[in-house]
Amino acid sequence: MADREYPAGKTTAIAELADEFSSATATVLTEYRGLTVAELRELRRSLGEGTRYRVAKNTLAKRAANQAGVTGLDDLFTGPTAITFIEGDPVEAAKGLRAFAKSHDALVIKGGFMEGKALSVDEINKLADLESREVLLAKLAGALKATAQKAVAVVAAPAGQVARLGAALQDKKAAAGE
Repeated sequence: MADREYPAGKTTAIAELADEFSSATATVLTEYRGLTVAELRELRRSLGEGTRYRVAKNTLAKRAANQAGVTGLDDLFTGPTAITFIEGDPVEAAKGLRAFAKSHDALVIKGGFMEGKALSVDEINKLADLESREVLLAKLAGALKATAQKAVAVVAAPAGQVARLGAALQDKKAAAGE
């Protein structure tokens, strides 16, 4: 893209968008044609904290993405585009977008970007199929706790066997000495 001079307001908008692209852990591009203002408000609320849903001009958003080093999205900047900037758990945001798109046909997920890689719609749907970070951490904690309990049982078992053997020998000596 050639270095083009933009008016001060557009230059500021590009810088703000570039900052958002840079600070986001993931971004998802959507087409929102046909959604009402009330539905957009509902969508923003459903995405939760740490996620911003922002309508942007394609030329400015494309320029900002390139400035931020976000590549592979140029073809997605067509039609009315809104960008979901995710700073928290990308799984939760992907779940929220997919659920909203299922109940509102006007919202179309175009693709996204995460960890230096452009994401297809299928990859975003796979991301939405994952369990949230909190659920995965809880499962890991449960597995670690169960493993620790098993380790204690394995370590304690020989000591218990020795104690029972000692008791049996004492009983045998006592019976033999009678």
